[in-house]
Amino acid sequence: MGSTVRKRETGTLAILGRRTQMMLAAAVVATLLAGILNAAHGNAVLLFVVAGVALALLAALVGAATEQLGARLGPGTTGVLQSAIGNLPELFVAIFALRAGLIGVVQAALVGSILGNSLLVLGLAFFVGGIRHGTQRFNSNAPRMMATLTMLAVAALVVPTLANGLHTPASAHVESLSVACAVALLLVFVASIPTSLAGGPPAVPLPTGDAEGEAERRDIWPVWLAAAVLAFAGVGAAFVSDWFVNALTPAMATLHLSQAFTGLVVVALAGNAVENVVGVQLAARNKPDYAISVILNSSLQVALGLIPALVLLSFVVGGAHLTLVLPGLLVAALALSALIGTVIVYDGESTSLEGLILIGLYGIIAMSFWWG
Repeated sequence: MGSTVRKRETGTLAILGRRTQMMLAAAVVATLLAGILNAAHGNAVLLFVVAGVALALLAALVGAATEQLGARLGPGTTGVLQSAIGNLPELFVAIFALRAGLIGVVQAALVGSILGNSLLVLGLAFFVGGIRHGTQRFNSNAPRMMATLTMLAVAALVVPTLANGLHTPASAHVESLSVACAVALLLVFVASIPTSLAGGPPAVPLPTGDAEGEAERRDIWPVWLAAAVLAFAGVGAAFVSDWFVNALTPAMATLHLSQAFTGLVVVALAGNAVENVVGVQLAARNKPDYAISVILNSSLQVALGLIPALVLLSFVVGGAHLTLVLPGLLVAALALSALIGTVIVYDGESTSLEGLILIGLYGIIAMSFWWG
């Protein structure tokens, strides 16, 4: 009996693949360590770092499990599934931060998530792909649509911010205006689901007949295993998010970090960095269509789905109410990001220089928030 159990466990671990095994083990260790530090009221900075690492690993597991479930349902359904549950760690962090009254961190983290994907990660993908393969060409139809939808989401942030800053009659009703804009964004998001279900480019390359394709086929998980990993990652993210937010304020005070910089860079990257490494890897393998789909879809899910959902949820979960009135520099940074991203993907070509341009803009924006 013991031998049978060991064989089954060995088989399960083999299905996960060595990389996922290591990621799962690291996530378990980091989650347990964060829990111990939180219960023991340990050093806030150490808890902040450990919980951030755990969040990044759990976010990667959520993404991997979601893709595995979606692989059995088709590319269109995969996209919808990723939209629905792919941002669980970010959602939990935002909810706990709002309940703690850290609205500045939440606003900066949401914008930082979009900037991190559409500037830093996309820039790295273009740079790595360009260095290895020269000019890369991709079908620009889907990126153009994603860029257009992102511009809509930016407009939903710009209009309430301007209405408030210019002291228009709507400035006395910013919460109602934010709710109206959030509902409009969610309606557009829902309206895009049938198109997504109908197909479109898959989020990850389909297996081919070569050795790489054979390896991908061997790495397909059973449904129960994907669901189990997703459940573990989702529950773990809920607990770790609470511990992460508990350590946030004292860690910021100790490290002399502003709410804006912490949200824009640290919190945003904690929920996205590991997960979006796959986009850079796909570009390095000369698969720019898939790389751009993975990276831009992640930004779009935050802009069109997560932000408006959090606006509505903030009126239910308690704590601070999230509105779409943002600091002017945040809105300007987001608008610049959407504009330059649209220009770069519009021609269906990417180069290493364009990658450096995107990375450079991200660095400039990040540094502008270092002092608050």
